[in-house]
Amino acid sequence: MAEIVIYTTPFCPYCSRAKRLLQSKGVTYQEIDLYEHPGRRGEMVQRAEGRTTVPQIFIDGAPYGGSDDIHELDRQGKLDALLGVAA
Repeated sequence: MAEIVIYTTPFCPYCSRAKRLLQSKGVTYQEIDLYEHPGRRGEMVQRAEGRTTVPQIFIDGAPYGGSDDIHELDRQGKLDALLGVAA
């Protein structure tokens, strides 16, 4: 199974949507709440190649963007393979 990290903030509907999709796939992920850990925002921006919005999702260390991006991967049938789950 892939290592998944998601940077979020509370009350962010896109963050909630992305987490629901990941949960529906039965995968575990590390959530970094930028409200609780504001000092990690710079880390996220660097890892996300300059993107500043949340959520930012990383699969096996690679940046995959936000909620809309992983939902698009799912619609294209590519997300399960990235996550290492059976379709």
